[in-house]
Amino acid sequence: MTRPDGDGFSDGERYDQGMAVRREVLGDAHVDRAVAGTTEFTADFQDFITRTAWGDVWSRPGLDRRSRSVAVLSTLIALGHHEEFAMHCRAALRNGLTVDEIREVILQSAIYAGVPAANTAFRIAREVFDAEA
Repeated sequence: MTRPDGDGFSDGERYDQGMAVRREVLGDAHVDRAVAGTTEFTADFQDFITRTAWGDVWSRPGLDRRSRSVAVLSTLIALGHHEEFAMHCRAALRNGLTVDEIREVILQSAIYAGVPAANTAFRIAREVFDAEA
């Protein structure tokens, strides 16, 4: 496979790259729990997200991880994916966003995704920040 950025990777290489990036962004503890919880039913999905989301998209050179975190947080707020928002709020901190910057992302999302969505995001972010403190 050749990516638009010119790098060609085998599925195994994409998996290895994806697992490395996944661990860097989400943390070993989170990834270890996800891997430990993998069953025959979920194995293909875990492989898919590791290769595709983490090995392909998160590994692309076009955006840095801070920018990717902003895009992910905004999208998760808009779509109401609260569990994923909490996980990626922690990841955004790991990727170098500050609490103030995350607050600005949520405020910006209120305009385009709606006040109720932002209200929920503020509650979840506060819980994440309290737990991280």
